[in-house]
Amino acid sequence: MKFLHTADWHIGRKLNGFSLLEEQRDIFFKMLDVAIEEEVDAIVVAGDLYDRSVPSVEAVELLNEMMIEMNLVHHFPVLAISGNHDSPTRLATATPWLKEKDFYLYTTLKQALTPVVIKDTQFFLLPYVEPVQGRLYFNDENLKTIPQVVERVVSEMELQFDAEKHHVLVGHFFAAGSSKTDSETPLEVGGLSSVPLGLFDAFDYVALGHLHYQDAIKHHDKVKYSGSLLKYSLSEKHHTKGCRLVDISGEKVNSHFIPLEPMRDVKVLSGEFAQLMDYEFYKHLDLNHYYHIVLKDKLSISQALSELRNIYPNMISLEREKYFKEVSNSHEAWEEAKKKLSPKDLVTNYYEEVTETTLTSKQLSLLEEIIIEINKEK
Repeated sequence: MKFLHTADWHIGRKLNGFSLLEEQRDIFFKMLDVAIEEEVDAIVVAGDLYDRSVPSVEAVELLNEMMIEMNLVHHFPVLAISGNHDSPTRLATATPWLKEKDFYLYTTLKQALTPVVIKDTQFFLLPYVEPVQGRLYFNDENLKTIPQVVERVVSEMELQFDAEKHHVLVGHFFAAGSSKTDSETPLEVGGLSSVPLGLFDAFDYVALGHLHYQDAIKHHDKVKYSGSLLKYSLSEKHHTKGCRLVDISGEKVNSHFIPLEPMRDVKVLSGEFAQLMDYEFYKHLDLNHYYHIVLKDKLSISQALSELRNIYPNMISLEREKYFKEVSNSHEAWEEAKKKLSPKDLVTNYYEEVTETTLTSKQLSLLEEIIIEINKEK
């Protein structure tokens, strides 16, 4: 069994106001090229097909195009589940007809307990579920957290195991030992959503979605995240995005991550305003990328955002570099220093320590005026 493991498409997502539909279409076809070249037996999509429960018309049209290309044009069996960003009810539309074409889109707990069999492998498709759904389905008031529900579901799945076949679980949740990024929505607060990895020992492979970093789980051979296909927040700027190629043969499981090149990357630029606006600085840059810009200027720059956007049209954010460093003096030493120095000297020394520069004559004059006004009030 050889299949492609992908997840977290988030069709319709925006990056700080910029629509990503064009990039999502581009990266999908690059992923599809991998599936075609590798002649995979199936494509697995582990949740969050859409970014919102009520997607835009454009997002629906794009996902429809993707489904047609995968399944009807290239005839790949597709095994997909709903994630926490999806609406299970809306996503489930037309699933009885899809099944006739080997497109399995599961959105309910009941469906998860019936395996999809392709060649020598049983696929168990577990969509994202809230604890209340587990309590109602199993009629068990003791199921109060996602890990408890997953444990119960896994135990029911194991009863359906065919000893002559391989077993793959497709899920969408936060597994123990994983690390999160800013573009992921927490499933629960207080860490209750962390599902122990030991629950999955009986499976040959666990294809997960929800976390956008493909190495969110380290040092585990068969429980893996594919990560998202694109970078969806600045915190993901150093991530490598792509999909996984999974090959199960006998007792051996090989999961190989395949990087995919986006049409626009997320990058960080840092420098003073004059440098960033200098043609000699930016002439070698690909201005088509998304840029987060860090200004190093200590003085305020009027209309910096609009001026920089003239050069960097896909600038997603702008911030000023933080010059203040942590003061190493202890509280006691600081209290002692206040007794010996004048207010002017205190402020001057503090400013020099945290900025590593001296006050200008204009700043000194302003400081003296402020001190005089404070003394008058006293």
